[in-house]
Amino acid sequence: MLKTARLSKYLGAAFAALIISAGPTSLQAQSSWPNRPVKIVVPFPPGGTTDILARAIAPDLAKAFGQQFVIENKSGAGGNLGTEQVAKSPGDGYTILMGTVGTHGINRALYAKLPYDPFKDFVPITLVAGVPNVMVVNADFAVANKINSVNDFIRYAKANPGKLNMASSGNGTSIHLAGELFKSMTGTFMTHFPYRGSSPALLDLAGGNMHIMFDNLPSAMQLIKSGKIRAFAVTSSQRSAALPDIPTVEEAANLKGFEASSWFGLLAPAGTPADIVNRIQQEVAKSLATPAMKERLATLGAIPSGNTPAQFAAIIESEHKKWADVVKASGAKVD
Repeated sequence: MLKTARLSKYLGAAFAALIISAGPTSLQAQSSWPNRPVKIVVPFPPGGTTDILARAIAPDLAKAFGQQFVIENKSGAGGNLGTEQVAKSPGDGYTILMGTVGTHGINRALYAKLPYDPFKDFVPITLVAGVPNVMVVNADFAVANKINSVNDFIRYAKANPGKLNMASSGNGTSIHLAGELFKSMTGTFMTHFPYRGSSPALLDLAGGNMHIMFDNLPSAMQLIKSGKIRAFAVTSSQRSAALPDIPTVEEAANLKGFEASSWFGLLAPAGTPADIVNRIQQEVAKSLATPAMKERLATLGAIPSGNTPAQFAAIIESEHKKWADVVKASGAKVD
């Protein structure tokens, strides 16, 4: 357990709802939850990993609670718009967020002004899954320039400074920061083009308007299999079981310490009753433990979790510290 003041405050927020009012109205409201559809806000467009994972667990939650769990895509500003919407929503269990390493691990260090506090404004529910990012390059571009490895790409980038376009799913996402870390550690320069999510960025990469991207593996997998983009390395510390023949960036280019994985998890607005938080966590954990879900996520390269609110809170605290250091080292900033 991380013994910092911020973590103590964060865990306090996560468990403050344990002090439940003895009034019958409050108890009745919690026991009747949910009596209408629950909204899961995805702060990125359809088609990206955040959206894929939210839609994967929603049917099981709907079945468990007897109410629809409706996905609402609210994209923009590196995930900040949708995240802000949930931060300002009532803590009644009817609006929750599929947060990411970007919204809760990176953005506080990256943005000069953030419209929400990732610690004070949210109660962690559970980590849904972790995924590696993958370095993908337009296939036609790679063939035309005889680029067959990470080292080939680095050599080409150094010989052609400023001529390469790097796509991302938005400023401040792990996809963006993985690229910035790669540039910093290899001494290369690529022009960054932030999109409103992975899906439109991948379309431009496959179409040849972009040259490279460090996308989340699940959203890139279909295009990798189609051959329209080529996977050269994964950004995790170990190879992915979904792409066992693809090396890590560290081993492919001898970049010691390179690691830039992503994670995705559910959070609720501050003040959401602990009973509701715990019930959602328990049902997500059950869903993620089923053989069908395990197989589905494995094919996408995602590693399921379903941990407790306290465990998820500790991860968020640790990830914030890690990515703050990466942002500082890369020099990346968004006004």
